Amino acid sequence: MEIRVNPTRMELNRLRGRLQMAVRGHKLLKDKRDELMRQFLDLIKENKRLREELEGQLSRSFANFLLASAVMSRETLEEALMYPTADLTVEVETENIMSVRAPKITVVEKDVQETAPYGFATTSGELDSSIATLTKVMTKLIELAALEKKVHFLADEIDKTRRRVNALEHVMIPELEQTIRYIRMKLDESERSTLTRLMKIKEIVRA
Repeated sequence: MEIRVNPTRMELNRLRGRLQMAVRGHKLLKDKRDELMRQFLDLIKENKRLREELEGQLSRSFANFLLASAVMSRETLEEALMYPTADLTVEVETENIMSVRAPKITVVEKDVQETAPYGFATTSGELDSSIATLTKVMTKLIELAALEKKVHFLADEIDKTRRRVNALEHVMIPELEQTIRYIRMKLDESERSTLTRLMKIKEIVRA
């Protein structure tokens, strides 16, 4: 690669300063990347655990709902589903995770019905069980959505940080080091040339 730079001591000192900043920035970005990866893996584990838990509960709820729909009329089923079992309020905030602004969701339950809000005469026990399970998992479903969004934001930030680390490690720092070596070589050549001229001048003066 052809280097075009003014080989002076001032330029050498300037490039040394840039190299020190690049090395320091590279270390900080690597530390940030590693911490982001640690938190990302923790969130992935939590996401997997919560998803598996919810999938099991929803599977049982849907199975009970299918059984209920098989023994109940469509009109009775739809009428029973019209009654709310709880009033949920979702409060959305943001939290800072290593400079990543991720959603922080809090679910507040209000007016939770202890018993089914419909009569039991025309409904089945499977429907009661299905609705009770859905009521319990609703908060967790919202938490899972927020958790997956947080994972998505962290993944984006990890990718950006990784690209910056690679750019510093494989492009900027090697180019600065190569340029510094080039300037040192040119300065050494200039010093040797100056010393040779001085020695010749001394010999001429002595002669």
